[in-house]
Amino acid sequence: MAENGPGQDFHDAADPRLTSLDDRLRQARRDEAVRTGAVRDGGDAGYALGNRVLAALIGSLVGSALIGWLLDRWFGTTPWVLIVMLFLGIGVAFRQIIRLTTKRPDDPGA
Repeated sequence: MAENGPGQDFHDAADPRLTSLDDRLRQARRDEAVRTGAVRDGGDAGYALGNRVLAALIGSLVGSALIGWLLDRWFGTTPWVLIVMLFLGIGVAFRQIIRLTTKRPDDPGA
């Protein structure tokens, strides 16, 4: 085995064993951070998006139905304002769902 001469720096050399060790250490640190909860895995992103879509759908339909029912009671036009408001609520819900699902992941407004 050859001895290293003085002044030789092997930190710049691309040793595949050291690169592999660095990759495995980086992966182990990331796995440990996810396990302890210091860093989120990102696997919950789909679940969170589904909850937001469901909330937009239910919220706009219930809200528009409530407003339509109240306006019908107030003006005495019993089913018509409710029906119109339900259609408007469906349109608003679909618009919100499309807006939520077409955002890019790197969008700061997401």
